[in-house]
Amino acid sequence: MRAGRPPIDTAMNMTTPTADAALLRLLAWLSPAFPTGGFAWSHGVEWAVEAGDIADEASLQDWLADMLRYGSARADAILLRHAHAAFADAAALARIAEFARAVQPARERLAETLGQGNAFIHAAAPWGMPAFVGIADIPYPVAVGALAGAHAIAADCACAGFMQAGAASMISAAVRLVPLGQTAGLRVLAGLEPVILAVAAQARGAALDDVGGACWRADLASMRHETQYTRLFRS
Repeated sequence: MRAGRPPIDTAMNMTTPTADAALLRLLAWLSPAFPTGGFAWSHGVEWAVEAGDIADEASLQDWLADMLRYGSARADAILLRHAHAAFADAAALARIAEFARAVQPARERLAETLGQGNAFIHAAAPWGMPAFVGIADIPYPVAVGALAGAHAIAADCACAGFMQAGAASMISAAVRLVPLGQTAGLRVLAGLEPVILAVAAQARGAALDDVGGACWRADLASMRHETQYTRLFRS
């Protein structure tokens, strides 16, 4: 060991991490490299591009801002916060997961959230999630919220990070489909920051009864995507 350098602590407490450790875990779990299969899903963006609803940088930003404020992203933020609070209660998590499955507006949306959620739980096994034992088919925001809660990661950080990662994933799909340049996609992501933070804060005191949405066009996009003739994505 080099003189003057403190030893690395290999016995870090997994349920009460330091702020730095919590940040590292959250960054790992929400990274595009984390194997949830997110690259395969577009959340209806593929149909929206074909229909002409998303045709350039401005229309992409408008579409995503509405999804965040009034659509599935807002609903997922509420579900994540409730799962975060109930991380140690398997029965409560089961009820939240059942509710999250029931409110999906289309078959592909359900497949998307369950596919990513189940993959997330499998990939996160090194960090552990005992409250999920015996619960099958975990929607993605429920999985992330519960794991963040179990590791004492702040709900505000987990919620905002999850929404930002979701927006980034849809932007990535649009960059390939429209197509847009990477710089345009990054401008959209930067422009969505105030919306993400505002919606994450609004979800803080929301009840499960507040889950819902008014982005009908986005819901229709998910329904129509499954019969779209040419598809690169699974949703």
